[in-house]
Amino acid sequence: MSSKESSWKYADDIVVESPQIIAARSHASEVGVESVSPAIGSQLAVIAAATAAKSIVEVGTGLGVSALWMLKGAPDATITSIDIELEHQQVARAALLEAKVPANRIRLITGRAGDVLPRLNENSYDLVLVDADAASVIEYVEHALRLVRRGGTVLVPHALWKDKVADPVQRGDTVGDFRTLVTELSASEAVLVALSPAGDGLLQVTKIVT
Repeated sequence: MSSKESSWKYADDIVVESPQIIAARSHASEVGVESVSPAIGSQLAVIAAATAAKSIVEVGTGLGVSALWMLKGAPDATITSIDIELEHQQVARAALLEAKVPANRIRLITGRAGDVLPRLNENSYDLVLVDADAASVIEYVEHALRLVRRGGTVLVPHALWKDKVADPVQRGDTVGDFRTLVTELSASEAVLVALSPAGDGLLQVTKIVT
């Protein structure tokens, strides 16, 4: 194992996950849904806390791992989570309720994000997490940047896409889309961008121009 791999493993291993997150991660693994790594989850919590997020949109509910992490950092926030899998959302809702998140702060919308996101109010959210349908990541991030307020942040897990994005030899539509996304956002004067290498990568984009 390389020194970098050891550091990434250490970053995951030092994270202490709540029983609800552990259970949600286990359920996700059982049904083949990929969750954010513990290191990325803890970063989501830190960013949610640092931004004092009150309104969060999540694209890709999964089994609730990411939502649980974000709400750990922003326990007073309301979350709107979008996914095409109703059954997964029901499991996620149960996990959130088990974690004592009030039901009136959980809004789960079953549907395709490309259909739902255009109906949400622009410049209205503190945090938007984009973690669904990698083939549509550019479209979803464009919507997310419209939705967040000035000073709000868009988070994109898996931005290094299985360690392929940084390798110039790697090809493929998804790899190309993530490279395009990172390159274009980094060149924009409307946002501040940081790319964390923990886990499978976390792209952080804060809007500074409305």
